[in-house]
Amino acid sequence: MKILRPISTTEALVNALREEILAGELAPGARLPEEGLASRFGVARPTARAAVQSLVFEGLLRRERNRTAHVPELTADDVHDLFLVRIGIELHAIALLVERGVRPPAAEEALKRLEAVDTARSWSQVVDDALSFHRGLIEAVESPRLTRAFAALEAEWALCFAHVKRVRGGLPANRNVEHRAIFDAIVDRDAERATRLMREHLEGGARLSLDMD
Repeated sequence: MKILRPISTTEALVNALREEILAGELAPGARLPEEGLASRFGVARPTARAAVQSLVFEGLLRRERNRTAHVPELTADDVHDLFLVRIGIELHAIALLVERGVRPPAAEEALKRLEAVDTARSWSQVVDDALSFHRGLIEAVESPRLTRAFAALEAEWALCFAHVKRVRGGLPANRNVEHRAIFDAIVDRDAERATRLMREHLEGGARLSLDMD
């Protein structure tokens, strides 16, 4: 039986399951019956049900009517489509930030966390900080609809991280170097360099997710 941190039991269970999903410990297609979760973590079944519902809402689990919740499985077509959308959104955001001379504060804070040496950080924290960097670029545009479009697909992008962790054990060290280079190009108002670096970064992410690097 796993030991949960001293926070609300439901939140602790959500965090524990999120960590397992993002770390690739729960493979795509893995089913999470509420009774099994309650037994494994030593919680009441309603707590297990609430945790599953929370993760379904996040998009890290899927559940059809009268079916057990399961970890979504992304196909190669899914990955290609996800990054097609992501490249379009983020390159447009970069062009606007450079044009306006914006130094995106949330992206800069996420970058500092990514560059900090902290061996205690969990994999889910690494994933959250990486996504926070990109989310910070989008939010700095100050377009509610663009922000919602990005947020709607974040869970599926997080599942790509899970695949990389499961297959490769983690992200290549140069990913944070790429984040810094993108940020510096935006601050320097070099649209051509920022766009090129972001495209290369995202296309590299797609290749990692497809086991092509």
